[in-house]
Amino acid sequence: MSLVLLESDGPVRTITLNAPERRNALDWPLLDELRAAIGSVADDTEARALVVRGEGKAFCAGANLENLFGDRTRPVPELREHLMKVYGSFLGLRDLTIATVAAVQGPAVGAGLNIALACDVIVAGPRAGFGPTFSQIGLHPGGGCTWMLTQRIGAANTAAALYAGDIIGGEEALRLGIAQELVEDPGARARELATGYAERNPALMADIKQSVAIASQTDLATSLDFEATAQAKSLSSPEFEAFAARFAKS
Repeated sequence: MSLVLLESDGPVRTITLNAPERRNALDWPLLDELRAAIGSVADDTEARALVVRGEGKAFCAGANLENLFGDRTRPVPELREHLMKVYGSFLGLRDLTIATVAAVQGPAVGAGLNIALACDVIVAGPRAGFGPTFSQIGLHPGGGCTWMLTQRIGAANTAAALYAGDIIGGEEALRLGIAQELVEDPGARARELATGYAERNPALMADIKQSVAIASQTDLATSLDFEATAQAKSLSSPEFEAFAARFAKS
């Protein structure tokens, strides 16, 4: 049985973590399949949007500690190199140029939270739980959690969440900005959003994604520089030409 499923529906791709009997906990076989699935999406010129979901009641319960970390008594530099390989298995989601939507119907804990945070948009269900639980088990956050949370909810809220290590429910996640929507069926809504995103001009969507990344990490001048170039390119897009023609007749 495949631990990660990759499905196509027109221009929309769906990656499903498929180990529901263990709440989609991450081990090396699953992460290897996840890395391969992300790579397939990256190489797929027909893909326009991606949904990431978990099969069963959980999105992802985090790491299978014994399988994933191995001998924890190894020297810190060796463990650091090992951990960077773990992170690389899912952070490729951030490098995709298409829109990505996480459908979080249940717990997303530890590294599972990181997989959701690596997506552009998060849709939560009423039983969703976002768990930056690292401090409660004596572990420093990893996998980009600190950075990705800070990008979404700011430094003070991130510090509070990481210090406490509590599970953040769907309503609180929506209030903080971890999730962008809270709905009864996050899988259906994520597919609906992805389908809408896929209908947009792919070059425009890629530039918007890059523009958001630039804006979140640099100053106004750098952001304006990219926006001016990207907007100039889009002035001749077929979609804008059609809009301009309609506007001229109104």
